Amino acid sequence: MVPAQAIRASTQDHLEIEDIKEGIVILKDGGACLIISVTSINYDLLSEKEQEAIIYAYAGLLNSLNFPIQIVIRSQLKDVSSYINLLNDLAEKETRPLIKEQIIKYAKFVAEIVKKNNVLDKKFYIVIPMSSLEIGATKALVSTFSPGKGKLPFDKAYILQKAKINLYPKRDHILRQLGRLGLKGRQLETKELIKLFFEIYNPQSPGQQFAEIEQYQKPLIQSTLPAEKFSNSSLVKAPTSLTPPQNSPGENISQNLPEESKETRHQIFEKINNLVKQTAVFDKGEKK
Repeated sequence: MVPAQAIRASTQDHLEIEDIKEGIVILKDGGACLIISVTSINYDLLSEKEQEAIIYAYAGLLNSLNFPIQIVIRSQLKDVSSYINLLNDLAEKETRPLIKEQIIKYAKFVAEIVKKNNVLDKKFYIVIPMSSLEIGATKALVSTFSPGKGKLPFDKAYILQKAKINLYPKRDHILRQLGRLGLKGRQLETKELIKLFFEIYNPQSPGQQFAEIEQYQKPLIQSTLPAEKFSNSSLVKAPTSLTPPQNSPGENISQNLPEESKETRHQIFEKINNLVKQTAVFDKGEKK
């Protein structure tokens, strides 16, 4: 029989994203990109002269480009879960009955409107890519045709450094041209990029909340004691009995401890003794 092997395949093997750092998406082929979120304007409400000015400004933006960009328009159902939760919190805190009832009715009205009419939310993005060939063509081509997978052609820190040098001037140029169009743009940060890609690959999970990126890098437990407390001289084993025995080997060890440690140790023994006495009295009362 063929021995069972662990399944190591993962969904991430089929994604082109290797990592997201400092607002830059690092791709598995050694390339990178950054994403700019752009506001929108209602073109139909503008006058004819304003519409012509927008068209000429947009033509000027396209003619000024000497690098590729990608314009992404993403439509999705409007997620009002956070807004509904806010209304419910306000209703719970409200002490006046009439206003509380109106807030609850309004929250139900908003939820029904979104469900029945399929309210869509459109967001606009500009993607500025950097090919791995711009860093080094030889290594990029070798990694593309090599059988080994999951290996970047360059070090991740090196790719990130080159991406900043390559993409930041392009980003600033795009932001200046958007200003001529009357649009505001900003680069998406790491947390926003993670949320964006999560929603793209998980469309059935609306309203997902994400913690700060620093929380993923902090240990779960942090010691508040100074390093001196963990020296070899301060490691003392607790005696097996509840009261410290007299003339025992532990007494010699306790003599080497500072006065604060001795007092703390005796306080702990006194608390344990009190708990034992209370438990014994409680057990006697139950037996009676």
